[in-house]
Amino acid sequence: MSDDEDVPVVLLHGVGLDRTVWTRLEARLAGPTSAIDLPGHGCQPALKAPTSLTEMAADVLSRIPAGPVHLVGFSLGSLIAEHIAITSPARVRTLTCVSSVCARTPDEAAAVGQRLEGAANDFTGSMDRALDRWFPDGTETAELRDETRKVLAANDRDSYRHAYAVFATGDRELEPELGSIEAPTLAITGQRDPGSTPEMSRRLAERIPDCRVVIVPEARHMLPMTHPEALAEHLTELFHTTEGSRR
Repeated sequence: MSDDEDVPVVLLHGVGLDRTVWTRLEARLAGPTSAIDLPGHGCQPALKAPTSLTEMAADVLSRIPAGPVHLVGFSLGSLIAEHIAITSPARVRTLTCVSSVCARTPDEAAAVGQRLEGAANDFTGSMDRALDRWFPDGTETAELRDETRKVLAANDRDSYRHAYAVFATGDRELEPELGSIEAPTLAITGQRDPGSTPEMSRRLAERIPDCRVVIVPEARHMLPMTHPEALAEHLTELFHTTEGSRR
């Protein structure tokens, strides 16, 4: 393979999940991939105190492969990926924001604040409501719903709330800096995602200089699990376009 084809794809999952959310996508990508657990998730130690987007991004940056990478973030992982693209641009060959929030309106901020409060007061109910948002179609997504429920249920509850607090507020911190992102960027979300809406991906494109928007028809939030083929197709297009421009 050429040097460009050897660039690893680094995959950052969403809040409450772990690196296994990327399994179906990894099987469809040709080059090397590195899916890692975010701080407080999966095999990483639980978060024992409130944390920040800066702290989470620094932890992730210390564990991803050296050199430039194709950086792919999903939901909370997208905010972390954006932070890395802003603060360490030499480490990011391309940036992909999957189901990312951006510049929440007051109503959108209030809604995610209520979900954060719900996680503190009724963790199990909060997880059920998340699954209802992500997999509302009954038997068609029953296997994916059950798989995801097990991952959510394994969370340390305090750690989950600390991470969710970063997800609930991180877009406000990033918004003034998005214009400094140099990497070619893809913002992709589902047409029916009620939280990381198509409008939010368009807001990213308005703020990031080289950003293309893709809206996946009829899809909701969990694109890495429900639409890995579409995601792999658009990632491959981004990577190859970037490689061609460098030759």
